Amino acid sequence: MNKNYTIKISLIVALGGFLMGFDASVISGVVKFIEPQFDLSKIQLGWAVSSLTLTSTLAMMLAGPLSNKYGRKIILKWAAVFYAVSAVGSALAPDFVTLVIARMIGGVGVGASLIIAPMYIAEISPAEIRGRMVSFNQLNIVIGISVAFFTNFLILRFSQLGKPWVSALGFDVWQWRWMLGLESLPAILYFGFLFIVPESPRWLIMKGREYEAKKVLSRVVSEKQADEDIAAVKQSLETDISKSKMPVSELFKPALRLVLLIGITVAIAQQITGINAVFFYAPMIFEQTGIGTDAAFSQAILVGLTNLVFTILAILFIDRFGRKVLLIFGLSGIAISMFLLAYGFSMDEASMNPWLILIGIIGFVASFAISIGPVMWVLFSEIFPNSVRGIAISFVGLINSAVSFLVQLVFPWELETIGSSATFLIFGAFAVIGLVVIAWLLPETKGKSLEELEKQLIK
Repeated sequence: MNKNYTIKISLIVALGGFLMGFDASVISGVVKFIEPQFDLSKIQLGWAVSSLTLTSTLAMMLAGPLSNKYGRKIILKWAAVFYAVSAVGSALAPDFVTLVIARMIGGVGVGASLIIAPMYIAEISPAEIRGRMVSFNQLNIVIGISVAFFTNFLILRFSQLGKPWVSALGFDVWQWRWMLGLESLPAILYFGFLFIVPESPRWLIMKGREYEAKKVLSRVVSEKQADEDIAAVKQSLETDISKSKMPVSELFKPALRLVLLIGITVAIAQQITGINAVFFYAPMIFEQTGIGTDAAFSQAILVGLTNLVFTILAILFIDRFGRKVLLIFGLSGIAISMFLLAYGFSMDEASMNPWLILIGIIGFVASFAISIGPVMWVLFSEIFPNSVRGIAISFVGLINSAVSFLVQLVFPWELETIGSSATFLIFGAFAVIGLVVIAWLLPETKGKSLEELEKQLIK
């Protein structure tokens, strides 16, 4: 087995995850500038942030079928193009409408890479290291989020230097344009690197191009193993044809009621507890404590680093402690952190404690990153029976994206209308509801075969 080749290809493809994380979170530093720049209402501000999620949801639905028709590699190349066009278009946007359109173009890249990058990695990786290779993508998403917070802070500091080159490059006037435009560099690199990536062997077999598939697989595994893998893929494809004809109505049969309720609860809880409100509006939240813009941006970096560290811990712990244990621990932490934030923001400005707010936000992000953030997708792959797994994951994933869009859209309006304290109190209440349902209904899935789980969950 050629591990080095597999790792190299997986790391290149996982750059799509980095771009997705960066694209989603870079807007956190931009909202402070575009609100006065374009004289936006709170709902318009929410739309500027959430529009990316709307088109990414649509792209997620289309990316799979398009990649089956045209290939994984070409869809990833187009994703890179959409990222680059979005970055340049957003940076040069003369008005609010153009900015939203450019963000929506980026959303197409987000949705496509979110689906196709892990799919490609899974299809080219040997079974022994597939889990670790696919986790590169999730890790890169988190790294992308952290880098976006860091570069936003760096650009803000550059803008304050008062040097001639700062004025020449427009750092002092167009901070937000630089924040958004910076993404074009990794997007162009991603597009270039994809030329050395082979096409997915599974897709080549789907198209009857077995000779080319064997050439790719032979660079990853032995020739004998390549022949065995090709035979296994052909058999799997025959099974998939029958699965692809499965109607959505199958999900609503009485036998699937329990798993569907668990799946929908987890999908909603992951977003309705406010994670993307924190990621996409972090500096805005911190500024409300009166600490100033620079400190708000630097504290956002702490949010990104916390997310990165605790996501790594989740990958290490998920098979040791189990899914249910992590979910109960994480949702409890989310609820406590949100109630702490609600208490912190209930004080008047003079007596508000910025450290209390920081502890609440960091505690929330840590609790999310070690539990429902990464665990959700693992759980979805386990609880749904084989016959409906594909359509079930698509269905609950769509619900997850829809809730994410709504949370991002209304968050600035919530802060203005009902206040920060009430907003975080609502997030905490939803965490408690999710915690109760999961503790009551979800069995531990760790160490059980998919067949065992099917017997336990399908009544």
